[in-house]
Amino acid sequence: MERTKIPNTYQIGEVCQILAKDNPELRGKGGYWAIVTQVNDFSCTVKTWDGELTVGLKHLKSYEYLPDECQQMQFLSDRLARIYSDSLEETVKNLLQSLGKLNRAYLTAVEEKLLSVLEFEYAER
Repeated sequence: MERTKIPNTYQIGEVCQILAKDNPELRGKGGYWAIVTQVNDFSCTVKTWDGELTVGLKHLKSYEYLPDECQQMQFLSDRLARIYSDSLEETVKNLLQSLGKLNRAYLTAVEEKLLSVLEFEYAER
């Protein structure tokens, strides 16, 4: 079957949810929010809390955040990325993963405190 070109309407800086569906390459990433860093014909390169990947358009869904909310998510993404490493304790990875699946553009007071503690603890490393 010939591929019909669906226009890629995503924009750099836009916040999307990853829909893993039947894509084995996205296993474990379903539900993550991601920030578009590059727009291609049939895909977008996105940044998640634990790295960067290229995702087909059918595996993305825009949160339709306002520009201010997208900036907040970019800031949160940067904070999470500064903490993340493969050598983290499992509990810390699980907390980062939970924050990486938020479906809102802000942290609660408790989430903010937890993230601040992690930033303090891992700033020395």
